[in-house]
Amino acid sequence: MPATILPAPTVLLSGLNFPECPRWHGGKLWFSDMHAHKIMTVDLQGKSDVVVTLNTKEYNDRPAGIGFLPDGSFLFVAMRTRKLLRYANRTITLVADLGSFAAGMINDMEVDSKGRAYIGGRGAKADGTWIAWGSIILVTTDGKARVVATDIHGPNGAGFTRGEKIFILAETHGNKISAFDVEPDGSLTHRRVFAETGPHKADGICIDAEGAVWVCSPLGKEAFRIKEGGEITHRIVYTDRSPIACILGGPDGRTLFLTNSRFDLPNMSSLKGGDDDKRTTAVGWIETIHVDVPGPHA
Repeated sequence: MPATILPAPTVLLSGLNFPECPRWHGGKLWFSDMHAHKIMTVDLQGKSDVVVTLNTKEYNDRPAGIGFLPDGSFLFVAMRTRKLLRYANRTITLVADLGSFAAGMINDMEVDSKGRAYIGGRGAKADGTWIAWGSIILVTTDGKARVVATDIHGPNGAGFTRGEKIFILAETHGNKISAFDVEPDGSLTHRRVFAETGPHKADGICIDAEGAVWVCSPLGKEAFRIKEGGEITHRIVYTDRSPIACILGGPDGRTLFLTNSRFDLPNMSSLKGGDDDKRTTAVGWIETIHVDVPGPHA
């Protein structure tokens, strides 16, 4: 059965650089505007606020994955310095230095209800260019880190399903979404393929209440909903921009938030090398669209 093509989403917020890693929390969308060094929020009326600007002498980096703790504070990833940081009472503190666990940048992160953080670490060649291999690093509530999955082909978006018993992970360069069992100590076991994505390289993902996964494919210029086994049920097709990451939220959990950016060659070239944080052109957006199946916590 062919996938349902959904209408174009509505722009909620513009004027961003490279929005990533969205999370719905406390009635707002939280996200990292990576190349602006900011963690921001936006409400459903489009009112935005900057929560953290990561350009201090001590912490000058790009923020990435965000996750909330039971006490109301939140964790976030500092990509290039490979640190897991905590923000509470307007103060940034170090939770774990992950420099010995990843050769390249660390990126997206999923935090469970116990406060354990699962972070994607990338490999890199000696000259700093990307290679596909990576790992998942677990940081427990006492700040101790260990690798719980290896040989990951470009770890990217992640999420939990079935009461946090299953961990779902996008392997961008593996053209697939993988699933793992989550053991009581946080270890990941019984790795298997949830769905092959074919030419659609998966970046950010989110999971709905039926266990299907919304996938953002920047190179494919589309977002799609895929079921275990590979059936694609819905698509959102773009022409002038590319979806990067997504999350389900809103009052009833049926608002799909998409972060996206213009994925033409000049813009992508500006994201590489030492000058990427000096960009002044705002080419990022947050968009929304209503979907039928809510998120798992609606």
